[in-house]
Amino acid sequence: MTDTRTFSPWRRWGYRLLPGDGFSYILHLRPAEWPIMAAHTTLGYVLAVGVGGLGRGEKLLPVLLALLVWVVFLNGGTLALNSVFDKDEGDIGYLHAPPPPPRHLLAFSVALLAAGQALALALPAAFAAVYAVCLVLSVLYSVPPFRFKAVAGVDWVINMWGFGTLTPYAAWAATGRPLDWGHALVLLAFCPLFAGLYPLTQLYQFEEDRRRGDRTFALIVGMRRALAGAVVCTLAAFALFGWAAALLGAGRWTVALAVPLAAWLAVLIPWYRGHAGWTPAQHQRGMYRALAAWAVTDLAVVLVFAR
Repeated sequence: MTDTRTFSPWRRWGYRLLPGDGFSYILHLRPAEWPIMAAHTTLGYVLAVGVGGLGRGEKLLPVLLALLVWVVFLNGGTLALNSVFDKDEGDIGYLHAPPPPPRHLLAFSVALLAAGQALALALPAAFAAVYAVCLVLSVLYSVPPFRFKAVAGVDWVINMWGFGTLTPYAAWAATGRPLDWGHALVLLAFCPLFAGLYPLTQLYQFEEDRRRGDRTFALIVGMRRALAGAVVCTLAAFALFGWAAALLGAGRWTVALAVPLAAWLAVLIPWYRGHAGWTPAQHQRGMYRALAAWAVTDLAVVLVFAR
């Protein structure tokens, strides 16, 4: 059995720094995800102020506070809340060999979520409102008797809106600027894009989810349909990006969107064709390749829409 406290050198260092279960609390916030969450959140800021505004540091201080609140308090608190009720033993997203949930993890996660809402009140009203919406969704997603993460379809809808669209919108809202229709379409496009990504994060946990009795979206629809749906959702997302480019007058820059689209298809098509013979480890690697395609998408969106 893997010793979760000595799994890696930095984990051994962490438990020396925070003895007992102290470092377990940090691990269940899944800090390995923070750079990805911060990058996708920051996208909304860059779209709001443009590359020129980014260089001048427009609205930088409120957005930095918003990033801390959204990434650490809301996202970290939500993932810790998940750990309380999931009690995973195998690898989970952004946390290999998870330690057993420490005794006060529930209180710790609730305190983080509540503190984040209090801090959100110091930012524009739109940010505080979207934080409150996602806080409610986090509780409904993780906590019995609701536990919508175990209700196929509902878990999918919550994540496609929460991470896909509302996360970059949160940083836009932190600037206090009104949202125009063209950029609203850009943010909306991330909803079907995450709708395609979300079941991909579940494929390598099929057996563990089945043993636990969680009726996840991917388990209900099956691997083949989940992967086919991911292709359709990705194409829908890029159709919305194209529509937004036409509204915002992106012109020749629109062609840059072909790069992330090709990256997505290069991940999804081989996965769809070979999924029946893939091991859980291969499905997990496929998930991380899809996350890399997501990162390429964010970069292309900045190039096309944040000029």
